[in-house]
Amino acid sequence: MIEIFSVVLPVFLVVGAGYGAVYFNLFRDEYADALMKFTQNFAIPCLLFGAIARLDLATVFKPELLGSFYTGSALCFLLCTLGAKYIFKRRAGEAVAVGFCALFANSVLLGFPIIERAFGTEALGPITAIVAIHAPFCYLLGITTMEFARADGRALPETAKVVAKAMFSNALMIGLLLGFIVNLTGLSLPEGLWAATDMMARAALPAALFGLGAVLVRYGVAPNIGETTMILVLRLVIHPSIALFMATQVFALSTEVTRVVVLTAAMSPGINTYVFANMYDRAKATAASGVLLGTIGAVFSVTVWLIILRAL
Repeated sequence: MIEIFSVVLPVFLVVGAGYGAVYFNLFRDEYADALMKFTQNFAIPCLLFGAIARLDLATVFKPELLGSFYTGSALCFLLCTLGAKYIFKRRAGEAVAVGFCALFANSVLLGFPIIERAFGTEALGPITAIVAIHAPFCYLLGITTMEFARADGRALPETAKVVAKAMFSNALMIGLLLGFIVNLTGLSLPEGLWAATDMMARAALPAALFGLGAVLVRYGVAPNIGETTMILVLRLVIHPSIALFMATQVFALSTEVTRVVVLTAAMSPGINTYVFANMYDRAKATAASGVLLGTIGAVFSVTVWLIILRAL
């Protein structure tokens, strides 16, 4: 138990350090935005570029792996959207924004450092495969559903443009795309360029974790705590449970890959859930609350899931 908690604790201590630095006015709020822009627009794209460029795609990109993770993602999105509409009486567009909170896991800012600490660098292959299609899958599903659900939705061609812009104007997607190009073409890059990319990549995770904590200060707790609780149960409990069932009972993945899939599924809602809610101006308070409380709750849920996974 102490060994497992020691895996999780350093990650959340860095997040907590960022939160405390801004909360006690040791680090200005606008600096947090700048730090997050650095990590999300430069450092993490370098990390993802290097990971994809060097990845054995045939070994890692398997339908069984992706099916185990994304079956749970889609089901949690559906359940959360229906729960928001029929239990909490949200309008259709608001319900989709709430559902997106149970769809988008914090697979990069929390997933990468926790997976690396828990299972070593060799475990980054499977999570990289998940991350490679995470934003496209979630935004495609979320935006398409939103446009069909809301009363002032766009026409289908315009919706397609919105989906494409949301996915491919994102620096993370550009890093992934360039990584795929280098990998598939066998393009040889200068050693100095690889060294510079690796330097940026090493800065990505600690800076991102500190920045995540720093930006969480501005997010309050929504008055509808029941709705937030529904999101967190789906995000932290139901999704990893479905992933575990799919990985072991349907696809029979190896123990090593199963652990990565399930633990990635156990991550809290990502900041992109608030970005999505803000983009449509719907359920923003609930999305912000889900990010804040989910990150806190992940300290305990990830610890529990690690105990379960170590027993496999």
